[in-house]
Amino acid sequence: MTTSDWNPALYDRFADERERPSRELLARVPLSNPGRIVDLGCGSGLSTQPLVDRYPTASVLGIDTSPAMIEKARGTVSGAEFALGDVATWVPDEPVDLLFANAVLQWLPDHESLLPRLVSLLAPGGVLAVQMPDNLEEPSHRGMRDAALQGPWTTKLAAAQGARTELLSVQKTYDRLVGQCRMIDLWTTTYNHVMDGHAGIIDWFRSTGLRPYLDPLDADERDCYLKAYRARLEDTYPVQSDGKVLLQFPRRFMVVVK
Repeated sequence: MTTSDWNPALYDRFADERERPSRELLARVPLSNPGRIVDLGCGSGLSTQPLVDRYPTASVLGIDTSPAMIEKARGTVSGAEFALGDVATWVPDEPVDLLFANAVLQWLPDHESLLPRLVSLLAPGGVLAVQMPDNLEEPSHRGMRDAALQGPWTTKLAAAQGARTELLSVQKTYDRLVGQCRMIDLWTTTYNHVMDGHAGIIDWFRSTGLRPYLDPLDADERDCYLKAYRARLEDTYPVQSDGKVLLQFPRRFMVVVK
């Protein structure tokens, strides 16, 4: 299997839509003057810039496993530092006031251990703020799995089915954290993104959810797989009167105070 690096230009094609959940998460963070902030899985810096804007005197660090994303972030965000790092194993030099994890933890396994570990990295009164796509059962992702199981690429794509982590229920999340935290705020928001037809949905997910399905395939296989995937999108996402398509996108939010 060949795994490509993340594509910042493709990811940022929907910058406004991707940035909105990050800003809405940040708006619920109950901190006035944190000293140390870490943006976990910072990507191209879309989630880091709002942190710098709100807390200009804080020390802000963004970490990501993608060299391409870190390079893009360094070139576009001022007032923050960036470094390669894996959220699954990263440990700060000293406790952090705000850990901000926008659209990253869904790629990591074992949330029953991961979430308490992240809370343990906070200073007393520190905040863990998390946003994760909660769309594995949406037609967009059921279509990815169905197309993977019905083609000559089935064996190549066997591992793709488990690339995303199934989120803990809200109830289990609460129970895992309640012993460590003095405040837990959990909510879900479903966005309706206006896409330029079914091709727009494919463009959206090519830089995220489709990557585990496309990376193992050669060029011809990718074209065939995307045709099969698009056919499933056309069956489940109706075209609106103006030719657009609405992509329903549920996201899980969490803000906890240690």
